[in-house]
Amino acid sequence: MADLSTFQSRKGSLECTPSEFYDFVTDIRNLQQFMPQNAGISGLKIDSDSCSFNVSSMGNVDLRLTEKVPVEKIVFNGTLFHSNDFSLEVDIMKNLSGKADARVTVSSHLNPVLRMMVAGPVQTFLEKMMEEMEKYKGWKNTAK
Repeated sequence: MADLSTFQSRKGSLECTPSEFYDFVTDIRNLQQFMPQNAGISGLKIDSDSCSFNVSSMGNVDLRLTEKVPVEKIVFNGTLFHSNDFSLEVDIMKNLSGKADARVTVSSHLNPVLRMMVAGPVQTFLEKMMEEMEKYKGWKNTAK
C-alpha cells in the first residue's frame, strides 16, 4: 500500500462562531460556497450529505459526509480517479475573540508519482478554499 499523504491548509479566521460554522458545513450543499471559481469544477451533483463533481486537473470526485464531532470536526470521505480513497477533514477551533478558526486537511494513500502530480493542485485548492471561507459572510444562510 502507498504511504499516507497529507495536505493541509493554513489556519483561517472566520467571521462566525464555531457553532455557526459547524451547522453550515455539516450540510455538504454549503461547501459549494467555498469552491474557488477558477478551480475547473463542472458537473456538480449535490445533496445534503454527498456530492460528485469533475475537477479538470484531477478527474471525477465523489464526496460524502462520514463523521461529525459537534463544533470540533467534520469528516468527508471520497474517491478520486474512481479508485483513490481520500478524506477531507475540517477542524474547528474557537479563537480568543469567540469566532471560529478552521483548518482543512486532505489525506490519501498515494504512490510517490501520483503524490508528486497532485501535491501542487491539491495545496492550491485548499488555500483557495480557505480564502473563500475567510471572505464568506452568509453563515446563517444555510442550504437546509
